[in-house]
Amino acid sequence: MDILIATYNPGKVREYRELLIPLEATPVFPLELGLRIDVPEDAATYLENATQKASAHARASGLVTLADDSGLEVDALCGAPGLRSARYAPGQDADRTAALLAAMSDVPLEQRTARFRCTVVIDSPDGPRYHAEGVCEGLITLEPSGSGGFGYDPVFYLPEHGCTMAELAPEAKNRISHRARAVEAALPLLRRVLAVHGPA
Repeated sequence: MDILIATYNPGKVREYRELLIPLEATPVFPLELGLRIDVPEDAATYLENATQKASAHARASGLVTLADDSGLEVDALCGAPGLRSARYAPGQDADRTAALLAAMSDVPLEQRTARFRCTVVIDSPDGPRYHAEGVCEGLITLEPSGSGGFGYDPVFYLPEHGCTMAELAPEAKNRISHRARAVEAALPLLRRVLAVHGPA
C-alpha cells in the first residue's frame, strides 16, 4: 500500500525514498497526487509543526501520512536557527548558510557545537497519531565543505567521521543523520499503523 510523505523538498524526497526501503509500503509524495497544501509552520515546537502537516495531508489524501519538522540548533546562538532553520535568511540554502557563518564569525571552533533535530509524525484519517525523534550532534565549520546533501549540511561537521554532512556518501548520511534516526525509531510505529490500514 501507499504511504504519503508530506514534503515538497526535493532533498527530503530523495532521502525518504531510501530511508523507507525497509518498509513494505510505497512512499508517495503530494505533487505525485496533485496535492499542494500550504501548512503554516508557525507552532512553538517541531512536534506541533509536523503534526499540522501530517494531519492536513492525511485528511486531504485519505492515506497514512508521515511528516517531519527539523532544524539546526546551534548552542552559541542559544539554539537558533532552530524552528526557523528553513527561514533563517531569504534566498537559497547557500544564503542561509552564509548568514549562519556570519552570525558565528567570532565563535571559536570548540564553542561551535550544534545538532540537527528531526521529529516525525505518523497520522491517518481515522487512527491514532504517533511520533518519533532523531538527533545528530556535530560542530559548525568555519566555511562550507562538500557538495552533497542540502540545507546546512556543508557546514555541519561530524567529528567521528572527520567530514561534513555534505561530504558523506548518501548511503552513509542515511545511516547517521537526524532524519535517518527519526525514521528508524518510527519504523515499528509505521508498521503498526499500516497493518491496521492494509488491504482486507
